[in-house]
Amino acid sequence: MASPFASSPSPVSAPLPPRPPLTPPPPSPPQVTWSNGNVFRSLTLLAATWCEQQGMAAFDGAAALTAPNLADFMGMLAFEKIDGEWDIKITGLGLDLRVSQVKNTDLKGPKVAKNIPTVAERTQGDVVNFAAAATKKMGADGLNVLLEGREATVDYVPTPYRYTLTMSDTIVLGQRRAAQRLAAAAQALVAALGNTPDGNAVKDAVTSSLATMVGEMA
Repeated sequence: MASPFASSPSPVSAPLPPRPPLTPPPPSPPQVTWSNGNVFRSLTLLAATWCEQQGMAAFDGAAALTAPNLADFMGMLAFEKIDGEWDIKITGLGLDLRVSQVKNTDLKGPKVAKNIPTVAERTQGDVVNFAAAATKKMGADGLNVLLEGREATVDYVPTPYRYTLTMSDTIVLGQRRAAQRLAAAAQALVAALGNTPDGNAVKDAVTSSLATMVGEMA
């Protein structure tokens, strides 16, 4: 007689189906950064150059920043893809520059640095429109754009993503700007030497560039 505690045999389980292969996530689009400051500096360079060509001894914002002049200056800026990279081109008043090549030299020299606040006060709307059009072009080209700038301008650029950065010591901003100018000027001096420079040549280039910067502030 079978024991009442005997268990019945377990049914045979069906084999599990093979696990489907994992699908990797799609690659993220390339990332680029955009600075409104480069547009303000480009306009300031044009305005300062205009004043020089008018024979003015100093920058005159009232004369340079009229509505017709600002329209002309904006027309001298173009956002184009050059050699596979997006860049701002400055063409006019005898200038033919790419912002990527002069952003740490001409655009951060005293002629621009001293006058950019005056120009920025008059050109907020123009710069916002230029930046919005530029970021739209880059987005259509498949790029993720990180736009940096002050709240007064970036708040008007349409995007659902906004981040605010603060600094406890704003002196660092000035130190960074000075270091950028110093490095760019020294690099130009070293490049002019032609051959691979030694440590002493690099040191001399930095010292000479620093002396020039100090002289500009005197």
